[in-house]
Amino acid sequence: MASNHDFPSLRPLPQLIFGSRWLQVPLYVGLIVAQAVYVILFVKELWHLVSTATTIGEQQIMLIVLGLIDVVMISNLLVMVIVGGYETFVSRLNLKGHPDHPEWLDHVNASVLKIKLALAIVGISSIHLLRTFIEAGNLGKPNSNYTETGIMWQTIIHTIFILSALGIAAVDRLQSPQKA
Repeated sequence: MASNHDFPSLRPLPQLIFGSRWLQVPLYVGLIVAQAVYVILFVKELWHLVSTATTIGEQQIMLIVLGLIDVVMISNLLVMVIVGGYETFVSRLNLKGHPDHPEWLDHVNASVLKIKLALAIVGISSIHLLRTFIEAGNLGKPNSNYTETGIMWQTIIHTIFILSALGIAAVDRLQSPQKA
């Protein structure tokens, strides 16, 4: 592994520009704090599920479980952004040989990160749309959070997320050199 002393000195402006990547570190730390908040939310929702499991119906249990899955998927998205973003844009983590080294980190670059993020967003949107469809039976009832127009827009937005993910993957495929 090369040390910083093996590289020629950069002129002041390029050195400042290159060093500015470290300004992203507080952003990644902030995302770690946000992930801690999601852990608290997960524990709160899990406790709600366990404490009410014998008094609520199957549909309500399913909705709570979908909420737990949603929290996990968002947390996975945060891990991808934190670890992949730091590795891609700030500095190498040097995890080779570590028993917990994520396999996907060996192949991460800005393009792969964009596709993974797009697919994660589609997955999260899918969970939200499924929850909406499950609760659509309450449409028009008092205290219902859903309207026909709201459901339509949520479906349209989800479809746009899917098309965007497909578009990102197609552009990446066109830009990547063909593998032999």
